[in-house]
Amino acid sequence: MKAAEILSHVDHTLLKQTATWHDIQRICDEAIKYHTATVMVPSSFVPRIVAKYGKQLKVATVVGFPNGNCNTAAKIAETAQALADGAEEIDMVINIGMLKAGETNYVTDEIRALKKLCGERVLKVIVETCFLTEEEKIAACQCVTEGGADFIKTSTGFGSAGAKLSDIELFKKHIGPNVQMKAAGGIHTREEMEAFLAAGCTRLGASAAVKVLKDEL
Repeated sequence: MKAAEILSHVDHTLLKQTATWHDIQRICDEAIKYHTATVMVPSSFVPRIVAKYGKQLKVATVVGFPNGNCNTAAKIAETAQALADGAEEIDMVINIGMLKAGETNYVTDEIRALKKLCGERVLKVIVETCFLTEEEKIAACQCVTEGGADFIKTSTGFGSAGAKLSDIELFKKHIGPNVQMKAAGGIHTREEMEAFLAAGCTRLGASAAVKVLKDEL
């Protein structure tokens, strides 16, 4: 697989707590130069990016990040503001505790509420697989499907582990036909990126992708 094709599936990501506007501009410039799918940033930077770069790149941001256990109203407000500021894709974190307690209706309803806000814009749902049993991962697939989200995403990158191919294989068996898959967290090599794409992912969260692949372009 050519480097450019891999990068076209990458959300070029910088979500570290210490990220500055200088850092964000760097990854925006890289996203434009190397034609990544989006630039994935904290929501506070979305208005500045839109003001400076306009339609040169797609801006994605996170909601309820990284723990997912704020209330639904807070996630709705955060999503509404991000969309108003110009974000085109939203990656939300589910309420992991609710899922683990078997309160799947809560999780599904929250996803549905955010997707209603997003409309035609993309909603990805982070289920944080490192904290879930296999049964809970299957339940998460059902919540994401029933909630109408566009993607199921493995990880925040801030949990105890990141993406695993075994989780992608499990997702494939249990998500609906309209749900795509994003692998994120701990993806550092070209071989790993290719493996996740070959397994059926259409998007990758890989902050190292540009660094690893740029010399091939």
